[in-house]
Amino acid sequence: LLLARKAGWLIASELRAVGIDLCFAPCVDLDWGVSEIIGNRAFHSKPAAVAELAVAFSNGLRSAGMAAVAKHFPGHGAVAADSHLTLPTDRRDYGDLLDDMRPYDSLIGNGLAAGVMLAHLVYSEVDAMPAGFSQHWIQNELRGRLGFGGAVFCDDLTMKATKTYGPMRERARLALQAGCD
Repeated sequence: LLLARKAGWLIASELRAVGIDLCFAPCVDLDWGVSEIIGNRAFHSKPAAVAELAVAFSNGLRSAGMAAVAKHFPGHGAVAADSHLTLPTDRRDYGDLLDDMRPYDSLIGNGLAAGVMLAHLVYSEVDAMPAGFSQHWIQNELRGRLGFGGAVFCDDLTMKATKTYGPMRERARLALQAGCD
């Protein structure tokens, strides 16, 4: 935990030194051992361990004057495909996705997430839209069930996962309409 806190402080210190005051970290995806893109970006495979490490990292960021933005809600670690290159589909049911959301609950409960970034994944058993374009994931889960009141970001709209949702203007409209800030 001490190393996670120190890493957060170091990253924040270096970013603050060049005038940046917002960090799109920590990555709180669980390492399910299948993702092409999450892999070593994940703290751990267990929700409790990820939550503890994310809290420590975020405290480190905060101690150096940096705001944390947790990502990729509700969780990107259980799909193999990289959303930079294609639109992945997670076919797990809602109950199985709850573990992926536990670290967010911990960060939000400790007041450590200034923002949350949504994943460009379709969770087909819950909603047909990718999470960043989904009122269900933003309004019902993140804002409603988890009580998050901070800034909501969708992931990069130039990623190939969003390509089939129209030109950039339409993608932005979908994200804003769903509840992204």
